[in-house]
Amino acid sequence: MKKIAVILLSISLFVACKSNKKDEANPETAIDERSVQEKIADAYGIKNWHKVEEIRFTFNVDRPDNHYERAWSWKPKTSDVTVQTEEGDVSFNTKNLAEGDQVSDQRFINDKYWLLAPFQLIWDSTANITTKDSIQSPIGGELLGKLTITYPAEGGYTPGDAYDLYYDQDYLIKEWVFRKGNASEPSMITTWEKNEDFNGITLSTSHYSPDRELQLYFTNVEVIMN
Repeated sequence: MKKIAVILLSISLFVACKSNKKDEANPETAIDERSVQEKIADAYGIKNWHKVEEIRFTFNVDRPDNHYERAWSWKPKTSDVTVQTEEGDVSFNTKNLAEGDQVSDQRFINDKYWLLAPFQLIWDSTANITTKDSIQSPIGGELLGKLTITYPAEGGYTPGDAYDLYYDQDYLIKEWVFRKGNASEPSMITTWEKNEDFNGITLSTSHYSPDRELQLYFTNVEVIMN
Protein backbone atom coordinates (compact mmCIF):
# COMPACT_ATOMS: atom_id res chain seq x y z
CA MET A 1 0.00 0.00 0.00
CA LYS A 2 2.85 2.28 0.91
CA LYS A 3 4.54 1.57 -2.42
CA ILE A 4 1.34 2.35 -4.32
CA ALA A 5 1.02 5.71 -2.52
CA VAL A 6 4.62 6.62 -3.39
CA ILE A 7 4.05 5.68 -7.05
CA LEU A 8 0.85 7.76 -7.23
CA LEU A 9 2.61 10.75 -5.64
CA SER A 10 5.48 10.47 -8.13
CA ILE A 11 3.04 10.37 -11.04
CA SER A 12 1.20 13.44 -9.69
CA LEU A 13 4.44 15.40 -9.35
CA PHE A 14 5.52 14.38 -12.87
CA VAL A 15 2.18 15.47 -14.39
CA ALA A 16 2.24 18.76 -12.46
CA CYS A 17 5.81 19.44 -13.60
CA LYS A 18 4.92 18.68 -17.21
CA SER A 19 1.86 20.92 -16.98
CA ASN A 20 3.91 23.81 -15.58
CA LYS A 21 6.48 23.50 -18.35
CA LYS A 22 3.71 23.51 -20.93
CA ASP A 23 2.22 26.67 -19.40
CA GLU A 24 5.63 28.36 -19.43
CA ALA A 25 6.23 27.40 -23.05
CA ASN A 26 2.78 28.60 -24.16
CA PRO A 27 1.77 31.49 -21.89
CA GLU A 28 -1.69 32.89 -22.45
CA THR A 29 -1.78 36.00 -24.62
CA ALA A 30 -2.09 39.07 -22.41
CA ILE A 31 -5.36 40.94 -22.79
CA ASP A 32 -4.83 44.36 -24.39
CA GLU A 33 -6.90 46.71 -22.26
CA ARG A 34 -5.95 49.88 -24.12
CA SER A 35 -8.78 51.96 -25.57
CA VAL A 36 -9.02 52.43 -29.33
CA GLN A 37 -7.77 56.02 -29.01
CA GLU A 38 -4.77 54.80 -27.03
CA LYS A 39 -3.98 52.20 -29.69
CA ILE A 40 -4.18 54.84 -32.44
CA ALA A 41 -1.97 57.26 -30.50
CA ASP A 42 0.52 54.46 -29.78
CA ALA A 43 0.62 53.52 -33.48
CA TYR A 44 1.76 57.07 -34.25
CA GLY A 45 4.43 57.11 -31.53
CA ILE A 46 2.93 59.10 -28.68
CA LYS A 47 5.27 57.27 -26.29
CA ASN A 48 8.09 59.38 -27.79
CA TRP A 49 6.28 62.71 -27.56
CA HIS A 50 7.77 63.57 -24.15
CA LYS A 51 11.18 63.87 -25.86
CA VAL A 52 10.03 66.50 -28.37
CA GLU A 53 11.64 69.90 -27.78
CA GLU A 54 10.44 71.57 -30.96
CA ILE A 55 8.42 70.69 -34.03
CA ARG A 56 8.53 72.66 -37.27
CA PHE A 57 6.21 72.25 -40.21
CA THR A 58 4.64 74.05 -43.14
CA PHE A 59 0.91 73.56 -43.61
CA ASN A 60 -0.05 73.72 -47.30
CA VAL A 61 -3.41 73.85 -49.05
CA ASP A 62 -3.62 73.33 -52.82
CA ARG A 63 -6.78 73.91 -54.83
CA PRO A 64 -7.01 74.01 -58.64
CA ASP A 65 -6.83 77.80 -58.63
CA ASN A 66 -4.63 78.66 -55.64
CA HIS A 67 -2.00 77.65 -53.09
CA TYR A 68 -1.72 78.71 -49.46
CA GLU A 69 0.82 77.91 -46.78
CA ARG A 70 1.77 78.71 -43.19
CA ALA A 71 5.10 77.77 -41.59
CA TRP A 72 5.11 76.98 -37.88
CA SER A 73 7.58 76.42 -35.08
CA TRP A 74 6.19 75.04 -31.81
CA LYS A 75 7.98 74.26 -28.56
CA PRO A 76 5.42 72.11 -26.70
CA LYS A 77 7.22 72.19 -23.36
CA THR A 78 7.14 76.00 -23.17
CA SER A 79 4.03 76.56 -25.37
CA ASP A 80 5.95 79.05 -27.53
CA VAL A 81 4.78 79.32 -31.14
CA THR A 82 6.05 81.26 -34.16
CA VAL A 83 4.27 81.45 -37.50
CA GLN A 84 5.81 82.72 -40.73
CA THR A 85 3.42 84.31 -43.18
CA GLU A 86 3.65 86.69 -46.11
CA GLU A 87 2.91 89.50 -43.66
CA GLY A 88 5.87 88.55 -41.43
CA ASP A 89 6.60 86.47 -38.33
CA VAL A 90 4.24 86.36 -35.36
CA SER A 91 5.23 84.82 -32.01
CA PHE A 92 2.94 84.02 -29.09
CA ASN A 93 2.48 81.69 -26.15
CA THR A 94 -0.56 79.42 -26.21
CA LYS A 95 -0.82 79.46 -22.40
CA ASN A 96 -0.63 83.25 -22.16
CA LEU A 97 -2.31 84.82 -25.19
CA ALA A 98 -1.96 88.55 -25.57
CA GLU A 99 -4.54 90.78 -27.19
CA GLY A 100 -4.51 90.13 -30.93
CA ASP A 101 -3.04 86.61 -30.66
CA GLN A 102 -6.36 84.81 -31.05
CA VAL A 103 -6.35 84.73 -34.86
CA SER A 104 -2.85 83.23 -35.01
CA ASP A 105 -3.69 80.80 -32.21
CA GLN A 106 -6.84 79.64 -33.99
CA ARG A 107 -4.86 78.98 -37.16
CA PHE A 108 -2.25 77.10 -35.15
CA ILE A 109 -4.89 74.91 -33.48
CA ASN A 110 -6.31 74.05 -36.91
CA ASP A 111 -3.00 73.26 -38.60
CA LYS A 112 -1.65 71.33 -35.60
CA TYR A 113 -4.83 69.26 -35.47
CA TRP A 114 -4.32 68.12 -39.06
CA LEU A 115 -0.77 67.07 -38.18
CA LEU A 116 -1.30 65.55 -34.74
CA ALA A 117 -4.92 64.36 -34.63
CA PRO A 118 -3.91 60.88 -33.36
CA PHE A 119 -2.39 62.52 -30.28
CA GLN A 120 -5.27 64.96 -29.83
CA LEU A 121 -7.43 61.89 -29.16
CA ILE A 122 -5.51 61.60 -25.88
CA TRP A 123 -4.84 65.26 -25.18
CA ASP A 124 -8.42 66.48 -25.64
CA SER A 125 -9.81 64.90 -22.50
CA THR A 126 -13.10 66.84 -22.52
CA ALA A 127 -14.17 65.39 -25.89
CA ASN A 128 -16.54 62.44 -26.17
CA ILE A 129 -15.32 59.35 -28.04
CA THR A 130 -17.32 56.46 -29.49
CA THR A 131 -16.14 53.56 -31.65
CA LYS A 132 -17.48 50.97 -34.09
CA ASP A 133 -15.62 47.87 -35.22
CA SER A 134 -16.35 47.55 -38.94
CA ILE A 135 -17.78 50.34 -41.09
CA GLN A 136 -17.45 51.01 -44.82
CA SER A 137 -15.19 54.01 -45.33
CA PRO A 138 -16.62 56.94 -47.34
CA ILE A 139 -13.84 57.26 -49.94
CA GLY A 140 -12.24 53.85 -50.45
CA GLY A 141 -15.21 51.74 -49.43
CA GLU A 142 -12.99 49.59 -47.19
CA LEU A 143 -14.28 47.94 -44.04
CA LEU A 144 -12.44 49.83 -41.31
CA GLY A 145 -12.77 50.63 -37.65
CA LYS A 146 -14.44 53.95 -36.91
CA LEU A 147 -13.75 56.34 -34.05
CA THR A 148 -15.88 59.46 -33.59
CA ILE A 149 -14.61 62.32 -31.44
CA THR A 150 -17.13 65.03 -30.58
CA TYR A 151 -16.18 68.26 -28.85
CA PRO A 152 -18.23 70.02 -26.16
CA ALA A 153 -20.95 72.39 -27.34
CA GLU A 154 -19.31 75.28 -25.50
CA GLY A 155 -15.72 76.49 -25.34
CA GLY A 156 -12.86 76.45 -27.83
CA TYR A 157 -12.78 77.92 -31.32
CA THR A 158 -15.07 75.33 -32.93
CA PRO A 159 -17.53 74.13 -30.29
CA GLY A 160 -19.56 71.03 -31.02
CA ASP A 161 -17.51 69.87 -34.00
CA ALA A 162 -17.11 66.15 -34.68
CA TYR A 163 -14.58 64.01 -36.55
CA ASP A 164 -15.02 60.44 -37.78
CA LEU A 165 -11.66 58.65 -38.07
CA TYR A 166 -11.49 55.44 -40.11
CA TYR A 167 -8.55 53.25 -39.11
CA ASP A 168 -7.08 49.93 -40.26
CA GLN A 169 -6.06 46.82 -38.31
CA ASP A 170 -2.75 48.51 -37.42
CA TYR A 171 -4.69 51.46 -35.96
CA LEU A 172 -3.42 53.82 -38.64
CA ILE A 173 -5.93 56.35 -39.95
CA LYS A 174 -6.89 55.91 -43.60
CA GLU A 175 -9.66 58.52 -43.98
CA TRP A 176 -11.54 61.01 -41.89
CA VAL A 177 -14.72 63.06 -41.97
CA PHE A 178 -15.13 66.51 -40.43
CA ARG A 179 -18.68 67.42 -39.39
CA LYS A 180 -19.09 71.04 -38.34
CA GLY A 181 -21.27 71.41 -35.27
CA ASN A 182 -21.76 67.62 -35.22
CA ALA A 183 -23.98 67.84 -38.30
CA SER A 184 -25.21 64.56 -39.74
CA GLU A 185 -23.73 65.34 -43.17
CA PRO A 186 -19.96 65.69 -43.78
CA SER A 187 -18.44 69.16 -44.03
CA MET A 188 -15.18 67.74 -45.40
CA ILE A 189 -13.82 64.28 -46.22
CA THR A 190 -10.15 63.53 -46.90
CA THR A 191 -7.71 60.66 -47.05
CA TRP A 192 -4.78 60.15 -44.69
CA GLU A 193 -1.69 59.30 -46.73
CA LYS A 194 2.10 59.30 -46.85
CA ASN A 195 3.02 58.21 -43.34
CA GLU A 196 6.55 59.31 -42.48
CA ASP A 197 8.70 58.63 -39.43
CA PHE A 198 10.33 61.57 -37.64
CA ASN A 199 12.49 60.32 -34.77
CA GLY A 200 9.86 57.83 -33.66
CA ILE A 201 6.88 60.10 -34.33
CA THR A 202 4.76 58.95 -37.30
CA LEU A 203 2.99 61.72 -39.21
CA SER A 204 0.56 61.50 -42.12
CA THR A 205 1.81 64.27 -44.36
CA SER A 206 -0.75 64.25 -47.18
CA HIS A 207 -4.55 64.44 -47.38
CA TYR A 208 -6.76 64.47 -50.48
CA SER A 209 -10.44 65.16 -51.06
CA PRO A 210 -12.42 62.35 -52.77
CA ASP A 211 -12.00 63.99 -56.21
CA ARG A 212 -8.26 64.65 -55.54
CA GLU A 213 -8.73 68.33 -56.42
CA LEU A 214 -8.06 69.53 -52.87
CA GLN A 215 -4.82 68.59 -51.14
CA LEU A 216 -3.72 69.50 -47.63
CA TYR A 217 -0.15 68.50 -46.94
CA PHE A 218 2.91 69.16 -44.84
CA THR A 219 6.43 70.08 -45.92
CA ASN A 220 9.62 71.11 -44.11
CA VAL A 221 8.75 68.87 -41.17
CA GLU A 222 11.34 68.64 -38.40
CA VAL A 223 10.89 66.95 -35.03
CA ILE A 224 13.68 67.99 -32.67
CA MET A 225 14.21 65.71 -29.68
CA ASN A 226 16.06 66.29 -26.41
